[in-house]
Order: sequence, then C-alpha cells, then structure tokens
Amino acid sequence: MSFQNMGTTNAGVIASIAGPINNIFAMDAAGVASGNAFLTSELEKRDTLIRKPLTSVTYPRDIVVQTGGGWVDYVSALSVAYGLTGGAGNSPVTAGGANGLPIVQASLDKGVYKAHVFAVALRIMFQDMQRSNFIGRSLDQLLQDGVRLAYDKHMDQSVYVGLDEYDTTGLVNNPDAVETTVADGTSGNGNWSEKTPDEILNDVNTALLATWAAAEYDTSAIPNHILLPYEEYNYIMTTKVTDLATETIFDFLMKNNVASKNGGDLFIGATRWCKGAGTGGTDRMVVYVNHERFLKVEELVPLSRIMSAPNVANVCYDTAYMSNISEVEIFYPQTITYWDNMGGYTCFSYTVAATLYTPPRRAPGLAP
Repeated sequence: MSFQNMGTTNAGVIASIAGPINNIFAMDAAGVASGNAFLTSELEKRDTLIRKPLTSVTYPRDIVVQTGGGWVDYVSALSVAYGLTGGAGNSPVTAGGANGLPIVQASLDKGVYKAHVFAVALRIMFQDMQRSNFIGRSLDQLLQDGVRLAYDKHMDQSVYVGLDEYDTTGLVNNPDAVETTVADGTSGNGNWSEKTPDEILNDVNTALLATWAAAEYDTSAIPNHILLPYEEYNYIMTTKVTDLATETIFDFLMKNNVASKNGGDLFIGATRWCKGAGTGGTDRMVVYVNHERFLKVEELVPLSRIMSAPNVANVCYDTAYMSNISEVEIFYPQTITYWDNMGGYTCFSYTVAATLYTPPRRAPGLAP
C-alpha cells in the first residue's frame, strides 16, 4: 500500500458499518454443538501493528526549512548591487591635484515570494471514539498521523517541483536556473551506466565548476549539494571503479571532486523528483548551494492543531489543522544549475501486488 492522493474524491470517514456485515464468523447448530463457539472467539491473535502507507519524503534534507513569520501572503527579501563610477579598475586611482573621486552607488531590489495556507480537517464519530477507547486504540492519533503524512507529501512536492495551479516552482524546475546537458561519453551518449568512472567524475566536476564560476568563484558559494535520480545514485553507490578495486564510483567521486578539493563539503543524494525532470523526459542532476543565504523554504506557521469542536448534527468531533508555507525562495539563481540527458540504466522491475486484508477461510461448522 502506498500513499494515494485522493484529489477531489470523497474518501469518507471512519464510521460504523450499517446493514449486513460480511466476513464475520457465524455458527450454525453443528458448530455450536461442537464447542467451537468458544474457540472461535478466543483463539485469535490480534496484530497490534497498524501498517501505514509506504512512502518517503526527502525535502528536509535538501533545503533549509526556516520557521516563523506568522500568517502572511508573501515573503520579501532585499538584495543590493554596488557600482562605482568608471568601474573598480582604473577609476579609483588618484593622485595629487585630482579634482574628483568616483562615487560608490547602491541599487536595492526586493524579491517577493508567494505563501499559501495548508489546511485539512479530520472527523471522528462519537461512537467510534468510544469504541476505540474500549479496544485500546486511538483514532485521533491514527488520523493525526494521516494529517502529518499528507503535510509531508505536500511539502515534498512544493519544495521540488512547486504547485502548478498556483504557478510556483521548486528545486528541480526553477525557470531561472541554468540548464544544460552532460557530455556524451565514449559510448556515444550521456548515460552514466555506460560511462567510465573518469567520465562520471568529469560530469560532476564540470557541473560544480560551472556553478561556482557563475558565482564569481565566491568561496562561500562553492556548490555543496547534488541531487540525482535513484537509478544513477544507486549505480554509483554499488558499482566498483574497476573489477579489482575495493572502492565504488561514489567513493571515487567524493575523494576527487573540486568542491572537496577547495575546502567545501559535498553531499550527493537521491530523490525521485529528478527522474524524468530534464528536457525530453531525461534524468536530471541538480547542483546548488544548500544554505539559507542562497535558498530556503519557510514554515511561516508550522503545522498546528488550530481548533476542535463537537458537531452535534453529525454526532462527531471535527478538528482543523493548518500551516502557512512559502514557495521555494532562490535568492541567487546563478548558483543552481541543471544537467540533463543523464538517461538511466536498464534494470529489472518487479511489481508485487499485496492485499491488506484477506477474508478468513471458513472452518468446518461455520455457517455460510
């Protein structure tokens, strides 16, 4: 079972079952006479583990999440550019008898970023709440976990690709980021699975150097974060440099990349959002500086339980959860670059179908 986005579909609420109940043991006369009524009710082991949807979120790893700010519609950030009359080369040179000095000028600019409200509600029927107390389970906690999962999935999408309907973008599809392609290897294409370790290292170092060069080689802007699709990431993690070597391509990259050699601390990680994110549906490598000075996302109001009230008309308790979140704020667009045409490598894929509940097989003496 995986997380499902229900969209506008009404998924219903936890409620009592009315009418005929299927898949419940019922004894006929032979079953009662054999004494199986007692055994059927007692010989049952209840699994206390509730199996939740299989999913993953990686956004807290790949971006700074700043908290605080309140209920706002926009987030603003100031930037400044400096200029000098005649430029900073020959113009500041002066001597005795000079009749003027170049003037330093400053140009301020304000960037504005959208914020939006995340809001969901959960409903617990009164009689179901009483029944959950009887069996020792908390429906409120169960549904709170669902709220948190929905919030994390929302944040994951907002951080990586944004929300189409609200015209926001994320880490892997920002229109201001420089987009290019990795060089073809000796195999004739850019697929990492068909490249040598040296060619893969060249791709990484070319991306790091190009991104750093766009930042005027500022030492605080050395790229420190690379995102890859899981296919390419797992390939370099598990493939050795040579048949006789003990280190993997990943180890080789971490030792010989230009970021580490220049005092930086490089992280290479995987996210599913890079798969097919490039031009023409190719895989994308994202290179950037993961620091709040360069980019971040803001939880202006963290996910909170806003209010809870009884609903007499429906005999239930309704609870609202809300949060205020900004779009991804990229302050230096030149410090994030995209490298497409990495392709992917061929692998075997298996699909396993599983059911969470199987009706019990009927024992002798049970009524149909």
